[in-house]
Amino acid sequence: MEQATVHIKKGEARSFKAGGLWIYDNEIQSVTGDFENGDMVTVVDFDGYFLGYGFINTRSKITVRIMSRRKDETVNDDFIEMRVRNAWEYRKSTVDTGSCRLIFGEADFLPGIVVDKFSDVLVVESLALGIDRWKPVILEKLKKVLAEDGISVRGIYERSDAKVRLQEGLPRYKGFVGEPFDTKVQITENGVKYIVDVEDGQKTGFFLDQKYNRLAIQRLCPGKRVLDCFTHTGSFALNAGIAGAASVLGVDASELGVAQARENAELNGLSHRVSFLCADVFDLLPELEAKGEKFDVVILDPPAFTKSRASVKNAVKGYREINMRGMKLVKDGGFLATCSCSHFMDPELFAKTIREAAVSCHKRLRQVEYRTQAADHPILWAADSSYYLKFYIFQVCDEK
Repeated sequence: MEQATVHIKKGEARSFKAGGLWIYDNEIQSVTGDFENGDMVTVVDFDGYFLGYGFINTRSKITVRIMSRRKDETVNDDFIEMRVRNAWEYRKSTVDTGSCRLIFGEADFLPGIVVDKFSDVLVVESLALGIDRWKPVILEKLKKVLAEDGISVRGIYERSDAKVRLQEGLPRYKGFVGEPFDTKVQITENGVKYIVDVEDGQKTGFFLDQKYNRLAIQRLCPGKRVLDCFTHTGSFALNAGIAGAASVLGVDASELGVAQARENAELNGLSHRVSFLCADVFDLLPELEAKGEKFDVVILDPPAFTKSRASVKNAVKGYREINMRGMKLVKDGGFLATCSCSHFMDPELFAKTIREAAVSCHKRLRQVEYRTQAADHPILWAADSSYYLKFYIFQVCDEK
């Protein structure tokens, strides 16, 4: 059956033409030919000029996700293998591949799918109808490419349980792909051991994007008193501990997260110096301040306070409040590590919010460094959604 053709309105699809991979519903003039949602379509400009091939889904605002811009290319098993191979070669060149993100959706030119590797286990999250159909091929090709480097995949778990699947007309799903296996997987990152729960942990089980940001705080922590807020399963706290911090307190509102963090501390022989508390960070920080507590290093790694443009205003309040509270707990000359993982909190807005927090609590900030997500989550220029993590380290000084 011949592919249907999507015709773009005159002057539209500017972000796609600049290198992005998405075409929105309001940029399309018409679709000619028969298709089912999830099918591959040909995309042409208003004048018939060829633009690319992609998946169509009229249920989604992102109506077409582009797979290729080359007219002579066919999206088949060989094409998928080429994309997967390119993604793996890139990781081998840029990061420690013991545990890493193997496929990062649009930034690896495979829109709508994420695959993480935790030691010898893969976790897949599929978010778009078109790519969902190619999921078995992508996983099969990944196993083949990894096997060529002597890496045998013990098992695959699917965590396609995000709400956005409903917008694509897909059910939320989690479960084994193939044979069942023990879903508690031990990994080592920056010299720290973790048990990753790929079945019940957040997202795919562990936040790999902060790998080198966690490493960056290690040199600040020897002999220091450290507070790690929103610790999740203890990752920043344990990096501080392994670097030789005198004492570390990790705080998270999740009972499960804190239980896993304690287990991880024990695994690393750090329980005597690294402790965890289940509490709401927004409640706890004012209490610590009232007691006159001070820390050498304060780390703020909150969840995304906004997942849409509509809620950015409220998110700004949250980030301003948490940074102000955090700064007040840093000793004069101590350090604050602070970040935002929300794409909608853009770098300029995040910087402005931190600046306002510093002014309101009369602190001077000296920037030590600015970082983004690890290189296995590459930022594809023109695909704005691929740039989401902002990470600062500041020295916090009382007003001089």
